[in-house]
Amino acid sequence: MRFLRRSTSSTVDAESSETSEPDATAQGPGEPGRTAGKGRPTPKRRDAEAKRRGPAPPPPRTQREAARLAKANRPDKEERRKAAVERRERMAAGDDRYLMPRDRGPVKAYIRDVVDSRPHLMGLFMPLAVIVLLSVLLPIPAAQQYLSLFSLIALSTMIIEGILLGVSTTRKARAKFPDENINALGTGWYAFTRASQLRRLRIPKPRVQRGANI
Repeated sequence: MRFLRRSTSSTVDAESSETSEPDATAQGPGEPGRTAGKGRPTPKRRDAEAKRRGPAPPPPRTQREAARLAKANRPDKEERRKAAVERRERMAAGDDRYLMPRDRGPVKAYIRDVVDSRPHLMGLFMPLAVIVLLSVLLPIPAAQQYLSLFSLIALSTMIIEGILLGVSTTRKARAKFPDENINALGTGWYAFTRASQLRRLRIPKPRVQRGANI
């Protein structure tokens, strides 16, 4: 029978080569057939960045050291000038990110449009202050009397106009924004201070022309 026969030399050589051939999957970490692991966990990104930057400097211990550190980290004069120019331009354009808190929001923008859409006698408030100063400094009693009377009439007219402007502006703002809680006193005062400034000096700049239907 076949199993009683001696194995031929070719069969023995084939079996020995199969048993002696190394398994690729059982190779050690140093063998080229298999990628070896790092043997340590991958560090987080923020830890690696902190390691590259080095340790944080110690906090200042005295006020002089704090002032010196603040001066060293302060941007130079040219950068501060550019930042100030950009801030003024954005504020004049009405960008909410650069406006003062009292000027922010769509309600305040609408109030400014209402005020800017028509001329106001209150815009002469600053020239009136100059006239009042002249009436005090002039050594002529008759001129002082007439200038004082004119200033009193003009100031009374401005106050009446400011009250009417505040009432009408509050009414329009409440009709435009029914869901907003609009305070009549605050709205009236904001409209009055806006109208009492010269048009070219108002910040933010007027975005509507005079005579616009607001």
